[in-house]
Amino acid sequence: MTGGPRRRSPSVAIPAESDVLVLGGGPAGTWAALGAASRGARVTLVDKGYCGTSGSTAAAGNNLWYLPPGGPAREKAVAAREISGGYLTDRRWMFRLLDQTWDAVGQLADWGYPFPTSDDGTQRRASLQGPEYMRLMRRRVRRAGVAVIDQSPALELLVDPDGVVTGAAGLRRQHAGERWEVRAGAVILATGGCAFRSGALGLNVDTGDGALMAAELGADLSGMEFSCQYGIAPAFGAQTKGLMYQFATFTAADGTELACGLRPGGVLEVQRAALYSQVYAQLDLAEPGIRSAMRWSQPNFFLPFDKIGVDPFARRFPIRFVLEGTVRGTGGLRLVDDGCATAVPGLFAAGDAASREPVTGAVSGGGSHNGSWAIASGSWAGAAAARFASTRAGQWRTAPLAHGGGPGLRPRAARGDLRADDVVEAVQDRVLPLRHNRFRTAADLRESLTVLDALWPVVAGGLTAADGDPRSVLRTREATAMLAHARWMYRSALARPETRGMHLRDDSPQTTPAFARRIRVGGLDEVWTALDVAPPALLRTEETEETAVP
Repeated sequence: MTGGPRRRSPSVAIPAESDVLVLGGGPAGTWAALGAASRGARVTLVDKGYCGTSGSTAAAGNNLWYLPPGGPAREKAVAAREISGGYLTDRRWMFRLLDQTWDAVGQLADWGYPFPTSDDGTQRRASLQGPEYMRLMRRRVRRAGVAVIDQSPALELLVDPDGVVTGAAGLRRQHAGERWEVRAGAVILATGGCAFRSGALGLNVDTGDGALMAAELGADLSGMEFSCQYGIAPAFGAQTKGLMYQFATFTAADGTELACGLRPGGVLEVQRAALYSQVYAQLDLAEPGIRSAMRWSQPNFFLPFDKIGVDPFARRFPIRFVLEGTVRGTGGLRLVDDGCATAVPGLFAAGDAASREPVTGAVSGGGSHNGSWAIASGSWAGAAAARFASTRAGQWRTAPLAHGGGPGLRPRAARGDLRADDVVEAVQDRVLPLRHNRFRTAADLRESLTVLDALWPVVAGGLTAADGDPRSVLRTREATAMLAHARWMYRSALARPETRGMHLRDDSPQTTPAFARRIRVGGLDEVWTALDVAPPALLRTEETEETAVP
């Protein structure tokens, strides 16, 4: 069959107003949109890329924290996570998440998601393949009547005279940078975390834009010290799925064995070795009988190997460690209630944009806990945002709105010579290397903050879009967001003078019981930290104390 040129899909007009506006089109954003629409709200979903294909899930997929109700399995899993998470989790949130995940996976099955089946015909529902999953979610969102706007990144939030978030504004990449604004009764940030453009597969859209927009209005964050997760990737690829490396033997350049993936703490040893030389891996611990199952379960893991003709089971290959930041880490916007509200009225957060401490604690949520968190937090935020919008009556439709965006969008001084790429490079120099971000000391953290803090007033004062191109505004905002995240991360890391979970302080290797508490962080010009007075299970939002940075 032959034909003429491909027809472009018609441009979708952006509604001027919507009951609920969702920023982000990954799993958290799509579940949030469905959660709001199911409660009768008019919903608009605006994505930085193309909803259904952009982001980490669409590029790979994930397991789920999926356990049946009843029986001892859930209690055992929650108890184990409390220990591994450094006692920063919240049991009630974990059980809520498990309930929500169980119900949502049942919905996916009803919608026709192609779960594989066992020999007895039972569906295996504990994992999702990203392309099929997100294709289905886009279809369901559109079928629910949600207006889906692609390639239209948000740049800032809009607020009414009372400081309530009442919409957002951004640009349309495929329309010469044309600006858009949507007035809304509530806004949900599902914009993802920040991976600092490290090159991990699917993560370059994750530059922390949503947290910057929220912080400009006074929102705070939590768990930012637990944002130093590094994925393993072959040196010739970008895929950082780590499950297969449990079957790996790691060696130095001369062939000396460093560790094996089955040994606790082995990867940490390999990371230390990577500070000084190239390291290698080989999946030789995988028994021949399971190798085909490994390929079937995670086919995209093997694509770069097949492309260059390397058998990872029979031949060792060079690896690298790629920072995944707050995407596979834990930190994000602090949530103040069960509906995933932030500290700013009218603003909700879901997925990697929000702190996952209640369910992952001080360690990475990996694919499973984070995958379930996206489903649950998105659903909760969608329902809560719809309720919030309904309580505002018609006031939000007529109130005068102010633009919340600042640095990287509206510089305070005359334009300077600083370029967005220069800012990104300066930030990456301090956060991507293992020696700075994985193996931390107070001295190195202070050194990094000296550089990053000095850069902030320069960015706030004069970083602007290049050559008057409105589309380059996105680059300046992304650079600003990455700088803000680096400062929040390292200020929080300095405020936790102990080793806990993924936060490793080489100068403070012990875990201190007094610090089994969450650390809040916020601010842009002046970054502050606060140690929660009560342990997580007893947290009350008003019970915090300011702590000076050591």
